[in-house]
Amino acid sequence: MTAAVDAGELDVPVPAQVVVERPKNRDHGDYATSIALQLAKAAGRPPRDVAEVLAARLRSEDGIASVDIAGPGFLNVRLAEAALGQVARTVLAEAASYGRNDALTGQAVNLEFVSANPTGPVHIGSVRWAAVGDAVARLLEASGAKVTREYYVNDAGVQIDRFAASLHAAATGAPTPEDGYAGDYIGEWAQRVLDREPGLLDRPETEAIERFRVLGLQVALEEIRGSLADFGVDFDVWFSEASLTESGAVERALTRLREQGHVYEDEGAVWLRTTDFGDDKDRVLVKSDGTGTYFLSDAAYYVDKRARGFDRCIYLLGADHHGYVGRLRALAACAGDDPDRTLEVKIGQLVNVLQGGQPVKMSKRAGTMVTLEDLVALTGVDAARYTLGRSSADTTMDLDVDLVTRQTSDNPVFYVQYAATRAASVLRNAAEMGIAEPTPGEVDLSLLSHPRENELLLALGEFPRVVATAAELREPHRVARYLEETVAKAAQRFWDECQVLPKGDEDIAPTTAPRLLLWRATRTVLENGLGLLGVSAPERM
Repeated sequence: MTAAVDAGELDVPVPAQVVVERPKNRDHGDYATSIALQLAKAAGRPPRDVAEVLAARLRSEDGIASVDIAGPGFLNVRLAEAALGQVARTVLAEAASYGRNDALTGQAVNLEFVSANPTGPVHIGSVRWAAVGDAVARLLEASGAKVTREYYVNDAGVQIDRFAASLHAAATGAPTPEDGYAGDYIGEWAQRVLDREPGLLDRPETEAIERFRVLGLQVALEEIRGSLADFGVDFDVWFSEASLTESGAVERALTRLREQGHVYEDEGAVWLRTTDFGDDKDRVLVKSDGTGTYFLSDAAYYVDKRARGFDRCIYLLGADHHGYVGRLRALAACAGDDPDRTLEVKIGQLVNVLQGGQPVKMSKRAGTMVTLEDLVALTGVDAARYTLGRSSADTTMDLDVDLVTRQTSDNPVFYVQYAATRAASVLRNAAEMGIAEPTPGEVDLSLLSHPRENELLLALGEFPRVVATAAELREPHRVARYLEETVAKAAQRFWDECQVLPKGDEDIAPTTAPRLLLWRATRTVLENGLGLLGVSAPERM
């Protein structure tokens, strides 16, 4: 397109991006684009005339077998077989880096996710964000961003008072306080506090409850950290809400907001005029009695993140936080930022865990919820992470334990992992037969001309685009669906129709070496893709 504009064949601004898609009907070619229709108005010419100009340019490019014009001006492009073989060479050359890009290089991103209250084990709602959030972080890193995974510890406020009182009650055998926390874990954690400070119950009640607050939070965070680490999720920063006041971050945020001119006082309270930026009402920062609100903590936390040098702050929140989107965007604007550039808020929906077609019963230990440990015990880490990551987080999902633990092709995680295992098996069998894995530069990859080989090569060639799109949209489910619906399916058809290794007394065929490389490239893409989801690509199953 740029060459056509430079040559004066088209008089249009060159767009920053051109959408190229895989046609659903393979008879229409390998790739298709509607760019000619988009440029027609600016060019002042019929779409088919623009398409003819672009088609002529494309036909002269190496690796293009044909370019057809369809309908009002769609371009259907078919690649030459030799060019398709080059896909495998590229995958093998880039290896673990294949699929990565530099679209976000130089960006410092703060990604906050999970952030469950430290008053109990990690529950199923937070588990979804653990899987999805960590995959989003991996995708952003694959696009060049420097990502800080952050857990916001809500260690201040009424819920922590209730937590401390509940631990004290459990330790003394008293009834659970009203609005307190129950479940066997409270008794377990209370005992762990007493193990650390055996004489604690000899103290006055007020002092004892305060120690239960401090030591109970330690126990809770150790448990949460351990559960998440076992799930393959590690955070770079565990940020204390209480530290916002202790560090002066609250006062700094108030100063920043006052300087921007959006703070006012009314009826003895301090308000932030968030309605200036689309919020449905102004928000109280400091109550008339002088105590700060939760929104003041939110404000201090956001301003502190920006002060720490993050270009973009991404919040992954649960379904009950839907109302936060507008107020956080207004907050960013009140702080003098452009929320379209510095802030993102993603809302995740609920997960229902089913077994035998029925909801899984509540955890005996937690009493009121299905915990991360419960889920992992039922499914394993890989199955849980893949299944939670393969559906768009903004939709409610049912996680069927019976399905995700079944070793059959109707189980998506098994289907993808088995494809990776099969690739490893083919390469292993070749080595056992004395057939060394060939060097890509010494193999004629144009021999990969079978329709199933071409289909698989096209599938592998899509991986960088899928990764870039998934990172841009913060949607790791796009990677999962691509792996199972595009790569694994194409690999299965390749396996069914294209023999790789000789049988019996057969000679090694000319296609053996290129097909071995195709299996190696397939294994690489599956490993890289599963790695972005935090899921293993086993050698054997």
